[in-house]
Order: sequence, then structure tokens, then C-alpha cells
Amino acid sequence: MSAHAAGWVLRPAVAADIEVIAELRATVMRVDLERLERYDEHRVRQRLRDTFSPQHTSIIMIDRELAGCVTVRPAQGRQWLEHFYLAPHCQGRGFGSAVLRTVLERTDAAGMTVGLNVLQGSAARRLYERHGFLVEAQDPIDVFMMRPPGATANTARALRV
Repeated sequence: MSAHAAGWVLRPAVAADIEVIAELRATVMRVDLERLERYDEHRVRQRLRDTFSPQHTSIIMIDRELAGCVTVRPAQGRQWLEHFYLAPHCQGRGFGSAVLRTVLERTDAAGMTVGLNVLQGSAARRLYERHGFLVEAQDPIDVFMMRPPGATANTARALRV
């Protein structure tokens, strides 16, 4: 378990976390999926169940309560950031940035590029851009982003020029 001064810790996920995380995913993604006319009460949970990887997932604990999760798994020659969810009452308080910073410190230390996808129009895209992610491709539903090791928002801006 890694501890942080801001009152949160990451703990390894266990198989028993799956249903709590599936519910969290449904809650967090509902607004964006509804906006994109893609919300399905069953599918939103099942996609998490189908891809849940406890060995690559960390649970975000805030004040000793499960408040979110983040998965970082190897895929296609990079680390893939997925299932990064934070309970709505914890959003906008700096926890997402702090967790992402911690995850990226680890991938930077390993010299790994990080990839992810975020839904079109999601506020999470701004968080990723602030941490050095660049758009690699997009379609009507998803924006695919990548971040080379050590990238910052400043280096990302320079690469876009």
C-alpha cells in the first residue's frame, strides 16, 4: 500500500472488488455515455467485469473508503491506463491529479509510454492533457491519447506545434 499526505492511499485490487468497481464505473460514466447515446445499464457494468484485471489494478482509498480505481496494464508495447474512476463526491478535489501523478511517476521510472482512451467530450480529457497526454487518434465515441515517458503539459504543447 502506498500512502500519501493528501489522505489517500492506493491498495492492490482483489477479485472481491469487482462489483463495487462495476457500480462505480456505471455511476461515473453515465452522463458521458448518455450524452453519446451509448449508455446501457447492463453493458456499462459487464465491460468492467469482462476486462477486470486485479493484478494490474489499484484501489483508491480516501479516508479508509473505496473511492476509485485505476488499472495500468501492458499492451501493444506500452502501458495502458484504463478503468480510472473516482467517486463523484471525490472529484474536483485534486485526488485524480494526485493519483495520475503517482501512476505516471512509476511509468516514467520504467521508461514506458502510456496510452488511454477517453470518451469524446469527457472532462477527463483536460486532466490527461494537463499531464502531458496527446491525441493520437479519435472516432465519434473515443479519443485515443498517448504520453511519452516524462512528458508534461508543456512538452505536449511543444510537440503539437
